[in-house]
Amino acid sequence: MNARAQALHGRGLAAAVRGQPKEAVRLLRSGLRALGEPADAVERSLAAKLLASLAAAEVHLGDHAAGFALLDQAETLAAPTEAGVMCNQRGLLLMMVGRLDEAQRYMDEAVPLLRAADNRTSLARGLLNRAMLHDLAGRVRLALTDLDACERVAQAADLPRIVAKAQLNRGHCETLLGDIPAALRSFDVARSGLAAHAPDLLASLAVDRARALLVAGLAREAATELDAALAVLADRRPTHERAETELVRAQTALAQGELTVTRQWARRAERSFRRRGNQAWAELAVLTRLRAEFLAGRSRASLLDQTCALADRLAELALPYDAEHAELLAAAICVALKRFAEAEDHLAARQTGSPTTETKLARRLVKARLQAARGAVPHTYAEIRAGLTVLRQHRERFGSIDFQTGSATLGVRLAELGLSVALRHSAPSVVFNWLERCRAQAFRLRPVFPTADDETTDAVAQLRRCALEARTAQLTGSRDLALEQRCAELERSIRSRGWTVRGKGTHTPVAFLSDVVDALRGAGSTLVTFVADGPRLRALVADHRAPRLMDLGDLAVVREAVIRLRSDLDALCGRRLRPALAQVVKESTYRQLAVLADSLIRPLHPVLGDRELVIVPTGPLSAVPWGLLPQLRGHPVTVAPSATQWLAGQSGGHGAVRQPLLVAGPDLQHAMAEVAEIGRVLPNATVLSGPDASVRPTLAAANGRDLVHFAAHGHHEEDNVLFSRLDLADGPLMAYDVHQLGTAPHHVVLSSCDIGRTVVRSGDELLGFTAALLYSGTRTVVAGVARLPDDATTSGVMARYHRGLVRGVTPAAALATAVADAPFMPLVCFGSG
Repeated sequence: MNARAQALHGRGLAAAVRGQPKEAVRLLRSGLRALGEPADAVERSLAAKLLASLAAAEVHLGDHAAGFALLDQAETLAAPTEAGVMCNQRGLLLMMVGRLDEAQRYMDEAVPLLRAADNRTSLARGLLNRAMLHDLAGRVRLALTDLDACERVAQAADLPRIVAKAQLNRGHCETLLGDIPAALRSFDVARSGLAAHAPDLLASLAVDRARALLVAGLAREAATELDAALAVLADRRPTHERAETELVRAQTALAQGELTVTRQWARRAERSFRRRGNQAWAELAVLTRLRAEFLAGRSRASLLDQTCALADRLAELALPYDAEHAELLAAAICVALKRFAEAEDHLAARQTGSPTTETKLARRLVKARLQAARGAVPHTYAEIRAGLTVLRQHRERFGSIDFQTGSATLGVRLAELGLSVALRHSAPSVVFNWLERCRAQAFRLRPVFPTADDETTDAVAQLRRCALEARTAQLTGSRDLALEQRCAELERSIRSRGWTVRGKGTHTPVAFLSDVVDALRGAGSTLVTFVADGPRLRALVADHRAPRLMDLGDLAVVREAVIRLRSDLDALCGRRLRPALAQVVKESTYRQLAVLADSLIRPLHPVLGDRELVIVPTGPLSAVPWGLLPQLRGHPVTVAPSATQWLAGQSGGHGAVRQPLLVAGPDLQHAMAEVAEIGRVLPNATVLSGPDASVRPTLAAANGRDLVHFAAHGHHEEDNVLFSRLDLADGPLMAYDVHQLGTAPHHVVLSSCDIGRTVVRSGDELLGFTAALLYSGTRTVVAGVARLPDDATTSGVMARYHRGLVRGVTPAAALATAVADAPFMPLVCFGSG
């Protein structure tokens, strides 16, 4: 055999694997020249392999005619025992150009031929290729069957690259089935194999992980994965992988509502696919672009024609799931054009037998919009309820709070439509029901926290050490950027491990209004649920009387006032200001409080009376320090994520504090004085300070306590709320750590800056340190939504608060009294009051 030709064949294959098809063509043609005219069967076999590999490289570069001609030539030289290899190669090339039906015929023919020839390497590749084909055509169960067989064959034949590719593709299939925890586990398993044996596919892994995160509603995290992959792929020549990454980046931008960015990425991907002659993938890019144009309100009549034609092309290309999506888009356009009969026709067309969660939700949304446009309110509600049930079942598969909250984005348009219809056509009691169906639903699911394995435990320990060192560097005025980057990497790693946990598949039901009213009557409270209605704010007020729906202020005005107020409060509690500047900031603070009071409370004042308030905020209102508003100063206020969550906490009662725990963190001037003063109010308290106030002893002592008070520096991490934290002696106690408690403390007081702030996701889903405590089962949390002063003012407020608890008043009432004479203390009582 010609050794040089064989070596060039190997080098050509390696270049193709690296995403360098031009280099592969050069090497493979050199191999054919080196081989010359084949002299015997062995050389004819080598020539056939060179030609078949060259055919794939030419198709990869977009020259389809040349590629298939080369494959025809290869088949004339191949031995009868290589018929399966040639069938598989032709199927692969047909799949690459989007001719999926033809590809399947050849791949189905290839697999038994390869088995008969006992060619385990080629059989593993053939099964892998057919699995990819099934995946692309939406036959996910068949794809998984082929991947299982492929992995068994590849492991037996010691083919680690193919094993890793099969594991990667399994994760993609599990994503299509909606089993995101399983998909992420498969990706984790695949990662080490890919790094060792197929590093060129690590970018593909990032793309598949991004797809999985999209299905879980984490579009921002998906965009981060894709941007990193695109940075790597930018150094290579244009390939299918790069174009596919661009397409998924467009889909991610669409999920984020960035419609201009979506169109830009989709057009770029479409051009890349068309240059390569891959019509199937190009049409998928067109579908993404048309969806963005519809949401942007583009001229819908012409858009309908384009969408109908696209649905036909997708069906011809054997892409039934995508054709169904195009039909649903056409139906949505028809609804917008009031062409209802045509919308019905598109809804009935091309329905697949096993739609994905995304497809089910999209279909329910279009049908609900159709019913709403016809004025059929009961039918509209029925479609939305059915869609929200699909979403709830999808969310129940997630154990991670990250996924449970993030997946709300998948149903946000359904929820908005249901609430909009209720606000315009139904009684306040119906509005209440829709609010509870659509808001803070993660509190209705049981979170599942991963058992920390050795790797995770080590990562958390490293993070705690690095964070302590980074914090020390900051305090000395010399930031260590490399150390901060290492902290961010560890946080991402720990967070992603939690994503692989399955949910329990259970949920608590939405509270009935009658039960909430009974509880409000017993507690002497009034419930105020705020709701955004387009540019306006409205409030649903419920107490012992019939619920009322009231119009309030402009949402944009409120949002701006909240931002300005937090900035002012932070300034007042930061470094000491010059008297003149301090006066300016105080005046601004009073102005913002007056704006909020006029917008949120003054219109409600006639119906509130002197009853305790339970407030369910929306969006920016989660950052309002309610006790500072003039009309609410001295008035007990509890802030709850939903009426359902508030009601769930009413059964426990308040009871006497038997086992309080007081913790003083480091580097906080008045922490020890505050704990000492509270200790005189609670003489039976356990006190942790100095080196004793370390993370592990604190967590052990806090487990199951009826009251825990922290006086420590706090940090709200807007970009990674799982790692919002309190500074303790040996490093941070993080929101992540809260989830590891066996039994959450009943009542927690956080005398710490910012730690009451939250990230509010779609559907008013909450994340943050305070939210972590509530998810874990803590009934009441008192925390600041802005900075707290590190002086005797805070210590005095906290001591007065605990005296109130000792007297037996509710936490909300105790806090109202404690802050009555502290004009800028932004403490809020969260939970059940």
